[in-house]
Amino acid sequence: MSLRAIAVAGRGLVDPAEPVFFADDEAVLRGAAAFETVRMRRGKPVLLDGHVARLERSAISLRLPPPDGAAELAREAAAASGLDEGVLRLFRTVKTLVVTAGDLTPGLDALRARGLALITVRMHGAGLLNGVKATSYAGALAAIAAAEGQGADDALYLGEGETVLEATMSNIWWRDGDVLTTPALSTGVLPGVTRAVVATLAAELGLRVREGLFTLPLLLGADEAFTSSAVREVVPVASIDGRELPRADVALRLQALLEARDL
Repeated sequence: MSLRAIAVAGRGLVDPAEPVFFADDEAVLRGAAAFETVRMRRGKPVLLDGHVARLERSAISLRLPPPDGAAELAREAAAASGLDEGVLRLFRTVKTLVVTAGDLTPGLDALRARGLALITVRMHGAGLLNGVKATSYAGALAAIAAAEGQGADDALYLGEGETVLEATMSNIWWRDGDVLTTPALSTGVLPGVTRAVVATLAAELGLRVREGLFTLPLLLGADEAFTSSAVREVVPVASIDGRELPRADVALRLQALLEARDL
């Protein structure tokens, strides 16, 4: 991502080429940092309050200082970037609170049109950081590399007994008739900010939302499936482990509702 602006607590806007993290920060040494990725639309952060609230919860879990002033820094970086569509990243480390603003990932419209190809990856055991958005992403990056090695886009995590969990950086949904299903937060999946909004928007389409513990065969037999995340937002799933899934229009209708929301 090409950085257009950086805002640092206590320093304000700094040159994007200027270092902002300390070499002895635990974020650098051990990946002990909380972060959030926020979509920009029409020059403003999308769902910023929800992301800041989750950043606060993650900071508590990681025993980091509170991210006081994160919302103001995010708005400052967004305005300075000059971008209409873009991505903000909020970082809370032991020593620093930083917000970066950069270009939106290219090719999202094309990806949404063709749909995601996923592979399944088995997960073993529950993690102590369930529900926490930390910068310790090595496992996710390895899963994405494995997916790309098989010609896919991303990986879908499965728990014991083929329990469906989430993708590496997004929540998973599927539809059967007028029911939208997604794994419950009690399974350890990340409480996605966009996930919460999708659950609310579903009612506008006459859909009921069902949360719980579900296995892969239920997903494979659905009328359609999609993922939700902050940057990609709603993206249809085209296949899982090479098995094609049906395509319908609910995912794209939900995406349209997201794009029309007041910021």
